[in-house]
Amino acid sequence: MIRDESGFKLFLDSLQRFVKERLIPQEAEVAKSDEVSAVLVDEMARQGLFGYSIPKEFGGAGMTTEELVLAAMELSQCSVAFRARVGTNTGIGSEALVADGTPDQKQRYLPKLASGEITGSFALTEPEAGSDATSLSSTARRDGDHYILNGTKCFITNAPIAGLFTVMARTDPNQPGASGISAFLVERDTPGLSTGQPYEKMGQAGSPVSEVHFDDCRVPAANLIGGKEGEGFKTAMKVLNKQRIHLAALCIGPAIRMLDDAIKFVANRKQFKQPLMNFQLIQAMIADCQTDIQAAKALVLQTARQRDQGEDVTLNASICKYFASEMCGRVADRCVQMFGGYGYIADYSIERFYRDVRLFRLYEGTSQIHQLNIARLTLKQAGFNPDR
Repeated sequence: MIRDESGFKLFLDSLQRFVKERLIPQEAEVAKSDEVSAVLVDEMARQGLFGYSIPKEFGGAGMTTEELVLAAMELSQCSVAFRARVGTNTGIGSEALVADGTPDQKQRYLPKLASGEITGSFALTEPEAGSDATSLSSTARRDGDHYILNGTKCFITNAPIAGLFTVMARTDPNQPGASGISAFLVERDTPGLSTGQPYEKMGQAGSPVSEVHFDDCRVPAANLIGGKEGEGFKTAMKVLNKQRIHLAALCIGPAIRMLDDAIKFVANRKQFKQPLMNFQLIQAMIADCQTDIQAAKALVLQTARQRDQGEDVTLNASICKYFASEMCGRVADRCVQMFGGYGYIADYSIERFYRDVRLFRLYEGTSQIHQLNIARLTLKQAGFNPDR
C-alpha cells in the first residue's frame, strides 16, 4: 500500500528525471570502463537509492513492497549496472538484517547500508549448491566467542566491492539440509575472508561479481543473525521471497526501455518508402511486447500488495520471478528483431540490453527451478504431496 500517494508520485517523478538526465547518458561509459564511477555512486547515495527497503529509523526510506517495486520499475529503465550497484543494499544485502537481525545488529549496520557508506552482499550460492541451496558445504564451527568459517561461495553480486557479507554456513554437520544452516554477518576486513577476481561475463558490465573465500575466518558470535543457530535457511527464504518480487519488477523496467527504444527506431526507420511502424508484423511484435509488459506489471503489483497485507506470497513470488524474467527475454528478442541488423551492433543500447537481461532467467532461482516450485506448491494447495 502506498501511504502518501502525492508524495510518492513526486518521488517517482524525481527518480525518472535522475534516470533520464544522469544515468542513461552514462551508460556507454559504464559499459566501457566496467564500473560505476565514484561520482555517480555518490549521486545515487544522495538520491537515497541505497536505502529503499531499510526502515526509516535506520536512515532508509522504509518503503512498502508496492512502493519498492514501483521505484524498481523506474530505476531499472537504465543500464542494469546502476540498479545492481544499489540493488544488494535495497534487497538481498540488507533484507536478512531487516527481517531477522537483532536490535544491536540492525543499529550497527543498517544505517551504513542505507547511506551507501558500505555495500552489502548476499553469499549463499556455492559451486555444488546452486539450485539445491540446502546442500551447501561451507561450515561455521563455534570457538568460544567466535565462529570459524570455511568454504567458498560463487556468483556473488558486488562481492569485489562489498563491505558487509550475509553468509550462509552449516553450523551443525549432523543436520543435513536446511535445519543445520545459520546466517552470519561478516565484515570485509575480517581475517580469512577474501574475494576472487571479478568474472568476465556475457553482459552486465559495471556490475562486479566474484567468488568469496573463507579460510579459518573468525567471525564474532555476536554476528550470528538473530543470535540463534539453525535459522539461516529460514532467513534466506524470507530474503528470497521478497527479492523475487523485487527482481521481477527489475525485469519490467528494461522491457519498458527496450520497447520505447524500438518504437522510436521503427517510427523513424524507413523501408519500402514508409516507416517500419506501418508494417503489420512490426505492429504485432509491438503488441506482444506491450501485452507482456502490462501482464507482468499487474502480476507484480498484485503480489506486492498481497505481501504488504501479510499474506503468504511464496507461490506468487515464484510466479512473478518466472514470468517477468521470461517476459523480459521475449521482449529483448522481439526488439532486436525490430531493429534488424542494427540490433546486433553496439551502436544502439538494445545490443547491450539483450546480453544484460539474459541473466535474469538464471539468478534468484533459474526458470526451471521456479517451474518445479510453482508446480509443487500448486499441487500442495490442491491437497496432494508431490514430495512423497
